[in-house]
Amino acid sequence: MFNFEFYSPWFLALFLLFIPLFIRDISRQKKKGIKVPTIKNMGESSGILPVLFLLKLSKYIILSALIVAMARPRTFTISQDRDDTKGIDIMLSVDVSLSMLAKDLTPDRLSALRDIAIKFVDKRPNDRLGLVTYSGEAFTKVPVTSDHQVVIDELRNLNPMELQPGTAIGEGLSVAVNHLKNSKAKSKIIILMTDGVNTIENAMPAQVAAELAKSNGIKVYSIGIGTNGYALMPTQTDIFGDLVFTETEVKIDEPLLKEVAEMTGGRYFRATSNSSLEEVYNEINQLEKSDVKVSKLYNYEEYFKIFLWIALGMLFFDALLRWVVYKFLS
Repeated sequence: MFNFEFYSPWFLALFLLFIPLFIRDISRQKKKGIKVPTIKNMGESSGILPVLFLLKLSKYIILSALIVAMARPRTFTISQDRDDTKGIDIMLSVDVSLSMLAKDLTPDRLSALRDIAIKFVDKRPNDRLGLVTYSGEAFTKVPVTSDHQVVIDELRNLNPMELQPGTAIGEGLSVAVNHLKNSKAKSKIIILMTDGVNTIENAMPAQVAAELAKSNGIKVYSIGIGTNGYALMPTQTDIFGDLVFTETEVKIDEPLLKEVAEMTGGRYFRATSNSSLEEVYNEINQLEKSDVKVSKLYNYEEYFKIFLWIALGMLFFDALLRWVVYKFLS
C-alpha cells in the first residue's frame, strides 16, 4: 500500500501569496490599454490577447510548481524488519466438526471460539500465527505468517461443513506439526482445540503426532471445549436439510488431551463457558511471552524533481512567449 505526504508541507502556505497577485491582475484587466514604453496610445490587439493570457498563466504555473517542489511530495511504503529467531510461531488447530455447533456456549462453541481466538491473535502483534482446521480430515487454512489479518479472516469463515465428518484429533495435530517443524523461531506452539473424542479409526493417533511435536521442539496446549453433562448438539437433518438439535451427553477425551500436552511440555485446559475459554487464551498469552523486536522500515519515492522540470519547462515556454510578444510589438 502506498501512502502520500509532503515532507515540508508548510511551504504550501506560499500559495497565499497568489491572492495579491490575483488582485493585481484583476485590477490591470480593468484597464483598456497596454502601456508600451516605445509606443503611445496603443490599444489591445485581439491577435496578441491569447499570448498575454498564456504569459499570465505561465507565471502561476511556474510559481505553483516551485512551491510544490519545495514542499517535497513523496509516497512511501512501510515494511517490517524482524528477527524471526527471537519470536514465537503459533499454530491454531481448530476442531470444526458438527458438534462444535453445540449451544452450551453462546451462541455456540464454534462462534465463541472464533471470537476469542481473534482477540488472542490481536494480542500477539510480534509473533507469526497460522491456522489448521480439522474434523474427519485436516486442512491448512493459513501457514504461519506475520499477516495477522489473513488469520483473522479465515477464523471468521470457519465452516463445519467443508471437511469430512468425524473427529481426527491426531490429524489436526500432525498437520500443525508439519508446518512448524522447520521453523527457526525460539519457541514453537500449537494450540489444539476439540470438543470430542477421536472417531476416525485409521487416522494418525494423537500420541504419535505428539511424539513428532516433541521431537521437533514443539509445545502443545490442548483445550477441551464443552460443559459437563448434556448440551444441545446437531444430531441429524430434517427434510429441508436443516440441522436438528437434541440434548446429547458431552464427551471429551480429556485423558488423551492431557497426555498430548504433557508429552510436549504444554498444558491441558478445560473451557466450559465463554468466560472460561477466554481465560484459557489469556493464560496461554501470559505463559508464552515474545521478546522479538519489530522495527518499521520506510521506503520513500520523491517527486520534487518532476515539479522542478515542470517549472524549468514553463520558464523556457514563458521566454518563448515573451520573444513572440517582442516580435509582435517591434
